[in-house]
Amino acid sequence: MTAMTSPSAQTPPVAAPSLHTPVIGWFEQHARDLPWRRPEAGAWGVMVSEFMLQQTPVNRVLPVYEQWLARWPRPADLAAEAPGEAVRAWGRLGYPRRALRLHGAAQAITERHGGDVPSEHAQLLALPGIGEYTAAAVASFAYGQRHAVLDTNVRRVFARAATGVQYPPNATTAAERKLARALLPEEDERAAKWAAATMELGALVCTARNEDCDRCPIAARCSWRLAGKPAHQGPPRKGQTYAGTDRQVRGRLLAVLRDAVAPVPQAALDAVWEEPVQRARALDGLVADGLVEPLADGRYRLPMS
Repeated sequence: MTAMTSPSAQTPPVAAPSLHTPVIGWFEQHARDLPWRRPEAGAWGVMVSEFMLQQTPVNRVLPVYEQWLARWPRPADLAAEAPGEAVRAWGRLGYPRRALRLHGAAQAITERHGGDVPSEHAQLLALPGIGEYTAAAVASFAYGQRHAVLDTNVRRVFARAATGVQYPPNATTAAERKLARALLPEEDERAAKWAAATMELGALVCTARNEDCDRCPIAARCSWRLAGKPAHQGPPRKGQTYAGTDRQVRGRLLAVLRDAVAPVPQAALDAVWEEPVQRARALDGLVADGLVEPLADGRYRLPMS
């Protein structure tokens, strides 16, 4: 496969069609049996999974996903509950604002679309809390449509196989989107399978570290491998820290509220973190994000509206 000259090159890889058959064939043999990939998951199951899987590994998502769908099998079921119940059920998945956004999307689906997740990309994109990636993923995985679905795993596969660099840029670029569209198969069904297959390839084989080229179905065509795997030349890639951060404090405060059956006093929140300035900052942030509701008597609860 002819390597592109740079990540911003405008010419799509000339051998792009030769990638489709090996990658899709690999996926059909090696794809994980995940509940959101089963036909019975439906569009709502796909949407829930996409919200939960953002920045969260599959093994942590699986039990929460199963419990969520058992409790709220349709958007209207979730929309009928207080948003705080979504935050409570989110548990320790992290980034709990996703729970509020999913609750808001469920309300909009119920009000605007009769409780059915819309199939049109534009209608998906118009839902609150739905960005370009999630709209494309739901349209592709739930409805078999032809869209470029660019998550971190897909971007890394394309950066290596087509562009010849180890990692994609920190933020998705216009050049990446153009490349992804150029690599899409023409047929809707095959394009949807390609989207899922490239995502799985990045998750299982073409990983961020310790990539397993011996298992890769397109290793012989990979521009990065053929170039000798040149080291990353972009900005340093920073690992995420958690211990001692405001995120950890927020998590501890939310854990108290999730476990409580009634509003909790300030003293119960003070007990989970010793440093008062950071604790107050984290609590103020939770209130500002709509994840915690302060009451007039000085107690706190998960949001009711």
